[in-house]
Amino acid sequence: MRPEYRNKKIEAYIRNLISEALQKIKEPEFDGVRNFITVSRVEISKDKRYADVYISYIGDSETRQKVVELMKKFKGYFRTYVAKNTRLYVAPELRFKEDKGIEASVKMNKLLDEILKKEQQDENN
Repeated sequence: MRPEYRNKKIEAYIRNLISEALQKIKEPEFDGVRNFITVSRVEISKDKRYADVYISYIGDSETRQKVVELMKKFKGYFRTYVAKNTRLYVAPELRFKEDKGIEASVKMNKLLDEILKKEQQDENN
């Protein structure tokens, strides 16, 4: 199996495991936010020792940052969950980051909608 293909499979599997662990965690800090957190992607290093986990959350930037900090606070729980459910030699160290790609796409869609409305108004006048 080609290494890049294997890495993609591992990334997808870790992404699914973290999403699953997020639903199973019993910490009260996650009660109000667990259903709104999305693990958008995972990027694993070539040596498979580190995994960058990109988190998206619908809300303002301050709340998104708090959610990322909350995930960092419980990264030991998530790493243990990944370790117990994979057959990797070493469970990767998880580094949680805010995924700004979704926010950028929402802004782009708003801009496109504004342009479309403006063009329709110009045609009507």
